[in-house]
Amino acid sequence: MTARPVPVLAGLGTAHPPSADQGELWDGFFSRHFSGTTRALARRVFANSGVSRRQAAVNPLLEDVSDWPTERRMRRYQVEALPLGKEAVGRALTAAGLAAHEVGLFVVCSCTGYATPGLDILLARDLGMAPDTQRMFVGHMGCYAALPGLGAAADFVAARGRPALLLCAELTSLHIQPSTARVDTQQIVSHALFSDAAVAAVVLPDGAGYALREVASITDTSTADHMTWDVTDSGFRMGLSPKVPQVLSTHVRGLVDDLLARHGARRPEVDGWVVHPGGPRILNVVERELALPPDGLAASRATLDEHGNCSSPTVLLILDRLCRAAVPPRRVVMLAFGPGLTLYAALFERQDG
Repeated sequence: MTARPVPVLAGLGTAHPPSADQGELWDGFFSRHFSGTTRALARRVFANSGVSRRQAAVNPLLEDVSDWPTERRMRRYQVEALPLGKEAVGRALTAAGLAAHEVGLFVVCSCTGYATPGLDILLARDLGMAPDTQRMFVGHMGCYAALPGLGAAADFVAARGRPALLLCAELTSLHIQPSTARVDTQQIVSHALFSDAAVAAVVLPDGAGYALREVASITDTSTADHMTWDVTDSGFRMGLSPKVPQVLSTHVRGLVDDLLARHGARRPEVDGWVVHPGGPRILNVVERELALPPDGLAASRATLDEHGNCSSPTVLLILDRLCRAAVPPRRVVMLAFGPGLTLYAALFERQDG
């Protein structure tokens, strides 16, 4: 019997809209957006967010979308997301040495905009993918969507022996909520953290790169109300309970240890950690529960500092940072969290092909 191909992440491509300084965003927009007693709280949250710079396709310093209806935001999503996605995909294909017409499956993850025809169809057309390229759109899974997206791509590669392409594209800047004097800590936190980005990943059968060994998850449905992303008449509204770190502390160690055990490994043998930076508290909890070394989450913290929380592309941004290090890690664990409350994990191992 012929062995099934090993799915290998062979190329990454990133794309960012223009950058803005966190202090300038506060001084130039959010200090006026929040009023009354909310302003002092918001100032502290922004100052302690762990974010120095963020990227925004629609920069509130130049254009205030907070009172836009959802329909207008969705029209703008298509305008801004298409070129950003095209840039990321082009770079990933080049990095992997793959032509667009060779892609067998194209997976697109996005929770910040919807339209039909969507990014999957329009990008497949514009980039010259083959008519028989299969497409999959993963929506509203939020910050962990890259992992099930990678899992679907890897399963396709292993089963069909053909290349797959993943694109995660998020424009959170389109969902600034209307100004209110009411204290709403959840909205303050989301406005202080979120950012825009697109990252594409090429998965090939065998070869050099990071072999994806397994994608695993656990969902605690008893905490389903802890993280929400509601479609409203004023864009999409984030709900983020302060109890999220506590839920993560309950499940993350078991998820990681069980994943590693299935592949004959333990935590000290992991030399690359990619942890979604939902905020400084999230990183601190994961660092503590996994007993990681002081620099274990350096790449995650640096990504949060330079790019904010970009939702689904963020873990791929962190992986890209690790891959570009002078000595790339051999074994990588990727972790991301989102609605459900859901924890996702993936194990990668570098191979020379």
